[in-house]
Amino acid sequence: MESSFKGVLYPARLPSFHRLPAPAPVADLVQWFWIPEWDIEPGRISRQQLIAYPGSNLVVQPDGVVFSGPTTRAAHRDLAGRGWAVGALLRPAAVPLFTDDPASLRDMELTVAAEGLHLSVAEVMNTHDGDARRERAVDALVRWLDSLAGPAVSEEALLANRLMDVIGSDASLVRVEDAASALAVSQRTLQRVARKYIGLSPAALIRRRRLQDAAERTRLDASADLAAIAAELGYADHAHLTNDFQKYLGFTPSAYRRGLNG
Repeated sequence: MESSFKGVLYPARLPSFHRLPAPAPVADLVQWFWIPEWDIEPGRISRQQLIAYPGSNLVVQPDGVVFSGPTTRAAHRDLAGRGWAVGALLRPAAVPLFTDDPASLRDMELTVAAEGLHLSVAEVMNTHDGDARRERAVDALVRWLDSLAGPAVSEEALLANRLMDVIGSDASLVRVEDAASALAVSQRTLQRVARKYIGLSPAALIRRRRLQDAAERTRLDASADLAAIAAELGYADHAHLTNDFQKYLGFTPSAYRRGLNG
């Protein structure tokens, strides 16, 4: 199980949260599966704030199944009562299974007609089998995705996967031309596959990774100098990091650090 909270702004506020790896049959389609469960006392709300990964998600919830498009800003979800969700962070190759234009679904959700999937996952999640329940829910989602996808993933779709992987994992890539060089393709090709399979530009993918990294380092090391974090992540200076925080998250790095103890 993956334990990183990268992208989660306030992990101390999380309810029960599990992240499970994608098994081989859907390794080209899913980055990982995520399962939050919560039981909030009456009259209270738990607000979860995220710098979401720059992909789309397929989410099974008690009331149905949704495809959630790529996000362009920090997001939040208010949890109340008792509930759960079983989500799959989709790799770019999976996106055409749900939409031909992911950019049209930025910051939006699309209802997916998948009654059989919903019933099978809900039945499992409403039992009391702990880890086994979560694994069985993921198994149901894996079988459904595998049957939907068919036998082959195109070379273009695999390039889109590699684009997401290289930008997400290599902090030295701070410009689109860096990513193009790493993948040995043109910038124009990167723009095209990003538009078709992700719905965000390569520049937006780089910006998201830098913001996630900056937030994580700010959170994990209270003594770290913010100017040093900015320089390490390729920002021109502390002011540019602050401007990105303010524009996309709605607060400065200093305010975020103070809020961690609130």
